[in-house]
Order: sequence, then structure tokens, then C-alpha cells
Amino acid sequence: MRSPGSRALRIAVLAATGLLAIAPAKAADLPLYGKASPVPVIGYDWIGVYAGINGGGGFGHTCWSIIRALGVAVDPAVGEGCHNAGGGTVGGQIGYRWQKARWVFGIEGQGNWADFTGSNVSLALAPQTNRTRIDAFGLFTGQMGYAVNGLLIYGKAGTGVARARYETFVAASPLVFNSVERTRWGYTLGIGMEWGFAENWSVGGEYNHVFLGHHTADFATVPANALSRSDRIGQDIDMALIRVNYRWGGPVVVKY
Repeated sequence: MRSPGSRALRIAVLAATGLLAIAPAKAADLPLYGKASPVPVIGYDWIGVYAGINGGGGFGHTCWSIIRALGVAVDPAVGEGCHNAGGGTVGGQIGYRWQKARWVFGIEGQGNWADFTGSNVSLALAPQTNRTRIDAFGLFTGQMGYAVNGLLIYGKAGTGVARARYETFVAASPLVFNSVERTRWGYTLGIGMEWGFAENWSVGGEYNHVFLGHHTADFATVPANALSRSDRIGQDIDMALIRVNYRWGGPVVVKY
């Protein structure tokens, strides 16, 4: 007959053996480490009012054709040739953008001083020279773009306006004997790319084409002030700009 002590010892040994058999199976079900915290993804927020400066260069392509001379209609029109009025420009812009997912929409107004000048000797009235000067322009546009965090690629469309002066003179003389100044309205298309290099700062490049169409300029001879001729002038403007903007809006968004 076994003693109570040996029976208790046997039970204890059996219990310990069972625990050792179960432990590896339970351990296999446990993860090797705790669940990792989600890694934050930084998303640049383009929402807000912005303002900035721009600078670059461009040219206005201008073609002149005589449609009236000394009060008599000229039909068909007699072409005087074309020239590019090129130079530099500097100005500023202000706008507002809002964002839905990766799509960015905006409105913007831009005004620039310009020094675009060009000329050609008239093909019909040589040695007379025709000259175009563009000293200011403005753009009023809507924008639609696609953002990948701090990179924004966009297109723009809207209204364009330019102030131009048309002059005629003879190269051998400094006297401008005909001149007309016009404010020209048309429409504009453009594309651009912008990079948010800091929380509220961005820099980018932009190309715009302004369609100003055709209009009639009536030239009067100085000093007699008599009607000399009327020209049909067609004009477009192209420009490439570097822009820097500061935005008042939400901070960089942290997404999990």
C-alpha cells in the first residue's frame, strides 16, 4: 500500500508534465512582438488663400494689314508683315484654392508690367516701320489640377487683357508720325506645375497663351491729324513665368 506522500508526489509530476506539453502549443499562437503603431503619411494641403510674385519673359506676335487708306476701303487687305514684340515681365498674383482628395480647384487674378517691343519694315509702305509695344497685361482664370502631396500639376483658362501701343515711323528719323494705344481683351489658356517646399510656401513654373484676336486701329498723321489709314491688327501673347506663392490656410495634414 502506497503512502499518501508518494501519491501526492505522483500527481504533482503528472501535472507538471501536462503543463510542459501544453506550453509550446500556446506559445506558437502568440505573436513574436506587439502590434506596430500605424505609420503617419504626410499630405500637403493646398487649401487656402495665396498671393505671390512672378517674373519671366514672353512675346506678342503681331500682324498688320491695311484695310483703309485716306478714307478709301482696301479690299482685299494689303499685308504689311508680322513681328514678335518680346521682352521681360514681372508682376503678382492672388487666388484661392480648395481641394477634394487629390483634385485641386482654384480661381486667380494676375497683373504684370511688361516691356515687350518689336518691329518690322512695312511690306506695303517701305521704308515705313511698324512697331508694337506691350507694357502691361492681366489674367483672370479658373484652375483645375492634380496633387501628389507637395506636387501640383494644373491647367488654367479664362480672360486675358493687354495694353498695347502701335506706332509707325521711318528708321532714319526718330519721329513717330502715327500711333494708336489700345486695351485688348481676349481669352487665355495655360499650364503649370507647383511644388510646396515648405508648410506655406510654394514655387513653380507656368506657361500661358493669350488669344487677343483682331481689331482695327485708325492711324492719324501728326501734326495734320488727318486720317492716314486703318490697319487690321491680329495679336497673340505667349509668356513663361517663374512664380513664388505664400498660402494662408491649413497646416500640413498628417494621415494614418
